[in-house]
This record gives sequence, C-alpha cells and structure tokens, in this order.
Amino acid sequence: LFLAVCAVGIGGTFQYGYNVSIINAPTQHIHRFLNETWASRFHKELNPDLLTFLWSVIASIFSLGGLCGALIGGSMAIRLGRKGALLMNNIIAILASILMGISFPTGLFELLIAGRFLIGINSGIGICVQPLYIGEVAPKHLRGGMAMGTSIFLTGGILTGQIIGLRELLGGETYWPLLLSSSCFPAFAQLLFLPWFPESPRYLLIDRGDELSCAKALKRFHGSSEYRREMEDIQRECCALDGEKPKKPWQLFTDRGVRWQLITVIVMTMGQQLSGINAIYFYATYIFEQAGIPAEKIPYVTLGTGACECLTALTCGLLIDHVGRRCLIIGGYLLMTLWSIVLTFSLTYQELYSWVPYVSMISLFAFILSFGLGPGGITNTMTAELFIQSSRPAAYMIGGTISWISFFTIGMLFPFIVNGLKQYCFLVFLLECSLVAAFLFLVIPETKNKSFLEIKKEFHKLNFGRNT
Repeated sequence: LFLAVCAVGIGGTFQYGYNVSIINAPTQHIHRFLNETWASRFHKELNPDLLTFLWSVIASIFSLGGLCGALIGGSMAIRLGRKGALLMNNIIAILASILMGISFPTGLFELLIAGRFLIGINSGIGICVQPLYIGEVAPKHLRGGMAMGTSIFLTGGILTGQIIGLRELLGGETYWPLLLSSSCFPAFAQLLFLPWFPESPRYLLIDRGDELSCAKALKRFHGSSEYRREMEDIQRECCALDGEKPKKPWQLFTDRGVRWQLITVIVMTMGQQLSGINAIYFYATYIFEQAGIPAEKIPYVTLGTGACECLTALTCGLLIDHVGRRCLIIGGYLLMTLWSIVLTFSLTYQELYSWVPYVSMISLFAFILSFGLGPGGITNTMTAELFIQSSRPAAYMIGGTISWISFFTIGMLFPFIVNGLKQYCFLVFLLECSLVAAFLFLVIPETKNKSFLEIKKEFHKLNFGRNT
C-alpha cells in the first residue's frame, strides 16, 4: 500500500507542486530570452508592457491547462481506469517537457507557452485521479493517512522545485531550459513503477463487474487473510448502487442525495485556494528582509517555507486517523484566522520595535503550519470520502474545476488586493477563514473509520430533512 501511494504520487500531485515552484527561479532568464527572441525576429526592442503580458501568459497558462485537465480527469478515470488514466497522463508530461526544453535552442517562446499549458493539463488530471485511486485502494482505518500521500507529494514537489531551482543547481542562466524540462523525470519514474501495481479494486468490481480481478487486487493490497472484509464492503456498495452508472458532473447538481456533500466540497476547495496562503508567499521576501536577512540568503530561507509545508503534510498524515478529519480542518482554519490577526498587527507596526519583524516571521511559518495541518491536507481526503463510487469521479471534476478557477482568479486579482489594502489584505483572509470554519463546524460529520455508505447516511438528514 505504501509503495502504491509512492508510485501514484511521483507522477501525480508531485508534478503539480514541482511545476508551480520551478517557474519562479528562471523569471529573469525567461525575460531576457523573450527580449532576445523578439529582437532577432522583428529587429526592434520588446515593449515593456508586452514583455509583462507575455510573462504573465507563460506563468498563468499553467492554471488554464490545469482547469482543462480537471474537466477531463474524471472521464479518463472512468474510461481508462484510475491506473490507466495516470499512465496515459505521463505522455502529456513528457511532450510538455520536450516543448519547454527545445524552446530556447529553437528561439520559439511559443513552445514554452504550449509546454506550460500541457504540463498544466498533466497536473489537473493528476490532482483529480491520484486521490481517487488512493481513496479506493485504502482500507478504512488507513484511508486518511494514505490519502494524505496526495498532499505529501504535492508539498514534496514544491520543496524539490525550490531546491533544484537554486542558482547553484538548475536555476542559473545556462541551465534554465533543463529546469523547465526536468518534469519528464517524475513521468518516467511513474511509467516505470506504476504498472507493477493493480487497478483500483472498487473500479474493477463496481464499474467493470470483474469480481475475480477485484479479489486478486485486494489480496495484493491487503493480504490473503484480510482482504475479505474489504471485499464485503465493496460488494455492499455495489448492491446499494444497483447497477447505477458513473454520473456526469452536471447530474450531481440535480441530485438531492448529494446536495450538501457537493456544497461542502465547493466551500472547502474555494476556502483552500482563497485562504491567504498565496499572500503569505507573496509577503515572505519582504518579511525576511525586514528581519535583517541579507538579500542573497533569502532564497535559502524561503526553502524553509517549503520544508515547513512538507513537514506539516507528513505530520497531518500521522495524525489524521487518530485525531479525525473534522478536528484538523476546523482547527486549521481557526489557527489561520488567529495568525492573520497577528500578521496584520505585526506588519502594521513593523518599524516600531526591533523585535516586531521576528513576530512577523514566526507568524508566517505558523500560518503555513496551520494551513498544512488543516485545509492543505484534509480537503482532498474529504472529497474522496463524501461520495460513493458512482459520484466520486464527477465530484473530483467539480472540485478540481473550482480549485483551478479560484487559483487563476486569485493569481489575477491578488496583486491588486495587495496594492490596494497592503498588510490589511489579511483581514479579508481572516474573514474568509473564519466563515469556512463556521460552515464546516455546522455541516461536516466526522468520517474517520467509516465506510462510504455510512458517510452517505450521515448526510441523509441534511439532504432530505429530519423526518426522513
């Protein structure tokens, strides 16, 4: 089971985290490449406004690709299977890496844009299909910890991208095309290791009706003595579905039986993206400067933020099946609300006392820890648990679409929010975090150690009223 999580993670959410972080290191080199390409092509200087526009297209087209990936990820998981969809997804990553790698020697920045779009599609599919596979192969008592593999590999990807993007490694002027094309290595790793593992047993029995292959897969994952309990659980869910086909996303919006589960996923997904974590990374450099850290040392201190997020994802993985999902996600949002208050005050009175910048620095790391322990880790886990087999792929498509639209929107609006409100932007995030915490407190039940059918029953009263 552990090796299966590693095999799906390396080419899944690892790619998302890795490709989000590596684009930051070569910013200046890409600017120079755009200027030189334009000058050699049109024999005139590139207009600064057009340069800014081209750079923002290269940076943000990733999220547009992610949105497209989220829209097709669920359908691929139904048609090709969870494992088949992940394996096919690596072809997109390898093609994207080739395009980004040859953009510099050929002098075609358009290939860089196309490559970023394709790697976005790869990330969108990976972040949709990987939690599906893990959620379906995990036994009840380990489901939370295994589902945290999604966040552990995502944060591991961010940290790896930050390390490899250092100027001493591939972040220098000479090697930046190699840096952007290095995402082919996780893709090759998954193509090498994932074929050794079985397809999702739930998919084999419920979607394909292949009981023999399901039993074989369960024996591989759970051992020949323990697999029967899981088999019975899958058969109960199969009987409850009574031959119901996988639903399309638009069918979920009209299905009263999943109304509150769907609302919960939308609130959690938007809450995760709009929680202020982007503001934290935006302010990180300024906070470190104010604390007296030399400018040339800041990239190394920034590694601490990536390491901090990775560490909390691991911690959350160890705690989730003991403490429970509800406690961690609500507690995470409440702690982020608290650190938003502290950051607003410390950034406002930064110049007043010499120790205040250090309060800002501690609050920054505390905010990241709170995010990793709560919203960062639990959101994907809960999406897998709130739906039964026929609704799960469609739920991930909806959640993924909302996530990428929110990611794109915050990327576009965020500079204006920060310029307009300065440090008071954290008051907006404070309000958002506290409202999401209140909603989750009132709506979500604890899902620890419960089967998917038991969780569905928990929502029955909310969906159909108290008297049914």
